[in-house]
Amino acid sequence: MSNNEFHRIKRLPPYVFAEVNAMKARARANGADIIDLGMGNPDQATPQHIVDKLVEAVRDPKTHRYSNSRGIPGLRKAHAAYYKRRFNVDVDPETECIVTIGSKEGLANLAQAITSPGDIILVPNPSYPIHPFGFILAGASVRHLPVGMENGASTDIDSFMIMLERAVRHSVPKPLALVLNYPSNPTAEVVGLDFYRPIVEFCRKHGIYILSDLAYAEIFFDNDPPPSILEIPEAREIAVEFTSMSKTYSMAGWRIGFATGNKTLITALARIKSYLDYGAFTPIQVAAAAALNGPQDCVQQVRDMYKQRRDVMIEGLAAAGWEVPSPKASMFAWAPIPPQFAHLGSLEFSKLLLQQAEVAVAPGIGFGEYGDGHVRLAMVENVHRIRQATRNIKEFFRSNAGGVAASKDPVARAALLESEKAKA
Repeated sequence: MSNNEFHRIKRLPPYVFAEVNAMKARARANGADIIDLGMGNPDQATPQHIVDKLVEAVRDPKTHRYSNSRGIPGLRKAHAAYYKRRFNVDVDPETECIVTIGSKEGLANLAQAITSPGDIILVPNPSYPIHPFGFILAGASVRHLPVGMENGASTDIDSFMIMLERAVRHSVPKPLALVLNYPSNPTAEVVGLDFYRPIVEFCRKHGIYILSDLAYAEIFFDNDPPPSILEIPEAREIAVEFTSMSKTYSMAGWRIGFATGNKTLITALARIKSYLDYGAFTPIQVAAAAALNGPQDCVQQVRDMYKQRRDVMIEGLAAAGWEVPSPKASMFAWAPIPPQFAHLGSLEFSKLLLQQAEVAVAPGIGFGEYGDGHVRLAMVENVHRIRQATRNIKEFFRSNAGGVAASKDPVARAALLESEKAKA
């Protein structure tokens, strides 16, 4: 039997990143030193005091039993305290907060909890894949809202509201929910409370839930912290916000996140999780509480590290002749494909960078069709490796000044020549 017979699997397109990942693996197997800027996988060790707390907790046999799918009370209280000091938002840890096994799991399971077949979900495009596909797997239909960085400028609220109003007017049935993600993955764009206010007002009027992904809340630069949508008091009538420990504390593999906000949505998520899991391993939750309650200088250190990497990357790319907007937040740069390669699309351009510059990036098409003019670069290598990557890219551009790549791979070269002929 083939998995093509399975209904939900058939709704998923081929995983775009798999092709680049396979090429990366083959190149490394052949001895190539690939500088991997493709996956947003933090390379730093989790701060020592958090690791020490995990070790202490795991030595207590009582922590080895099943945990609680809502999350241990101490961690939910620590998260509520974080919202108070960071956003000045009061959160009831009993009814407005739930611990998730990473924000990705939380969003996907909330989609399962609230979605009926045929429901319409509004999702920005480009966007992180779980935003549309969490709902597609739950049986929903997704309506895309084109967003992105034009000349380094974020989507303005007037343009967004025109798109939102048009989408609601032309959707039957009325949309169930709107997904937002700022700071954005992949585009790195940021917004302020003035962006959220009219959206909250509009969605309240039309009875549309808002799911806000705030995973990069603490990875910001230039002393400009991103806001929470819950800072708008009326938002908790319709909104849930997802946050994560992964990037803030370099705890990606620990899989701890949160959903916070509207009681109805939190209750729905808690109900479905009670059937699916027993929550994260208790010692991990204990350590996560220690991270939130403990010294926060490690967060500033992470922020400073990503800022340094950002500056080295953007300056190095500019020196190579690649003008890339400098991100104000997140651990990504959203890079427009240089004009001489634009006709290739993001997947073929990513393959060329891998083959000739030995630099792996994420093709923008993997985040939606409106991302195909860009690639995403993750700041997950140290500054020395990033400098090497920009030098490799500079040499790649120099070797391909005419736009047709002098590929070492004859098959790839033939495909590129055919592309050039078609363009002509």
